[in-house]
Amino acid sequence: MDNSFGSADRRRILYFIIILFFAISIFQLFRMQILEQVAYKEKSTENSIKKIMLKAPRGIFFDRNFQVLVSNKPSYSFEITPANYNRQLNPLIEHVLGVDSNYISKRLSKSTAYSKYIPRLIKRNVDFPFVAWLEENSNKLPGASYVIEMQRDYSFGINGAHIFGYTREINYSQLKRQKNFYSLGDYVGIKGIEKTYENYLRGEKGYKLVIVNSSQRIIGKYENGKGDRAPVKGYDLILTLNSDAQKVAEKSFKHKTGSLVAIEPSTGEVLAFVSSPQYNLAEFASIMDESMIRKIIHDKNKPLFNRGTTSIYPPGSTIKMLAALIGLQEGLITKYSTIDCKGGLQYGNRFFKCHGAHGITNVIKAIEQSCNTYFYKLILDIGLDRWANYVKKFGFGKKTGIDLSEESKGIVPDSKYYDKVYGKGKWSRGNLISLGIGQGELSVTTVQLAQYAALLANFGKTKSPHVVKGYLTQDNQEFIPLKFKDVNIDFKRKYFDIVREGMFKVVNGKGTATGIKLKEYKIAGKTGTSQNPHGKDHALFIAFAPYDNPKIAIAVMVENAGFGSSFAAPIARDVIKAYLDSEKKINNQKLLSEWN
Repeated sequence: MDNSFGSADRRRILYFIIILFFAISIFQLFRMQILEQVAYKEKSTENSIKKIMLKAPRGIFFDRNFQVLVSNKPSYSFEITPANYNRQLNPLIEHVLGVDSNYISKRLSKSTAYSKYIPRLIKRNVDFPFVAWLEENSNKLPGASYVIEMQRDYSFGINGAHIFGYTREINYSQLKRQKNFYSLGDYVGIKGIEKTYENYLRGEKGYKLVIVNSSQRIIGKYENGKGDRAPVKGYDLILTLNSDAQKVAEKSFKHKTGSLVAIEPSTGEVLAFVSSPQYNLAEFASIMDESMIRKIIHDKNKPLFNRGTTSIYPPGSTIKMLAALIGLQEGLITKYSTIDCKGGLQYGNRFFKCHGAHGITNVIKAIEQSCNTYFYKLILDIGLDRWANYVKKFGFGKKTGIDLSEESKGIVPDSKYYDKVYGKGKWSRGNLISLGIGQGELSVTTVQLAQYAALLANFGKTKSPHVVKGYLTQDNQEFIPLKFKDVNIDFKRKYFDIVREGMFKVVNGKGTATGIKLKEYKIAGKTGTSQNPHGKDHALFIAFAPYDNPKIAIAVMVENAGFGSSFAAPIARDVIKAYLDSEKKINNQKLLSEWN
């Protein structure tokens, strides 16, 4: 009996404790959820915490000698947060901002899919008087604000529009694909190395926590900034360009249309690159008005079009050395085998003209004096598909892989190509004759010609063309080189010696470019004329120098300029001299500093 009573008593005590525990828990939950929430809500009407994202500065561009090409500078950007903004303020702000009516409405309408609490970028690079006006009238302009951001600085003497490219505000589809990193209003690389190396350049965002009042005005740091995280600047890129050569190249193409690509033969490093006409990067980078952008896009001169990598042209006589190499490699000709040029070649019912009657001509003389007859006969011996196979090995008919954001393959016709274009059995070997002198359907880019010139200069060895050498680490600024694909042509060196001798005589013998001869540096080259069915022919020239130890290979194409010797060759000479003079000066300075 006593034991039963004691057991029941203990159970009652246990039940009481359990009930008391739950009662206390329920009360605590009620206090936290209801009573304290009321208190927090009352407090939040006064102050709240806001995270402000801090954009990272993009990496800087240096040339091969560590001269700054593109940097960053601070600028003011005007933003609007729709949740706090009254659109009736649009006319007033547009007037002070100096933009067209409905400008703000158009900008805001582009981002209706996003939260109204996210600030919208309205205009970059606004002037200080506008910022001062915003500050002075901040109580009357809820939702209108400004931020200090870093924007590109192009004030270092080089435009480089088609090399550097540009950035633009991220669009909806890009943002949807990469929402883990980017946010509304961010700028991303769109063209050139800004696009190719976006992941290197963009850096890492930071943020700061601030206390804001009910009007979203910042009234102080949260916990004195203990929880803030500083942004990390993007990697600085070391480019392959030589500033002196680039400046001369850009100046040479003023008021001309065309392109130029100069390469270091042994490395594939691009020393100078021009596509003309260019657009002004400093002006273009700050444009946000779509009508102005469309005006540039639809400009009849196509300044946004990269003629160095995407325009294709018949290479003209610049391709003759390749036919000579094929003939030598295949045993169809030797250094001493000759033909008798009597002013052209009769093939069937058609006579294919030469520039003159060159008489007894070997391969070196054929290159020196650009004898068409020699190469008409040679390509007939080589045959179409064998010729096309070798031409592709030299990088034509496919992308070089240059680290810019766009490139064309060009066209290398073979029997399958002609069957498709003309129909099987509806074309003849007569089509092949024009290919022997770089005309007809064969089409190449300037960067392909530059790589070809580099292969001739360096006996069949180079690397894929590139404009970035590497990057600097963010911690200790250590240089990290990037790797690029080897390009190797397995031809005997003695065959390269033969065609190089012909190229040397083009400039230094009785050839077609003797007018660009230099005392200081021996140049080897080849002129070309690219036939244009729509107007005046295009001028071409490829070259390398110094002849005995090539440091630069170059291709120049000037649209509607006529003969390569008159227009393209002088440009190549000036860029070659500028580069070699610059490197000599830098090397002398290094020797002097080591001596001291």
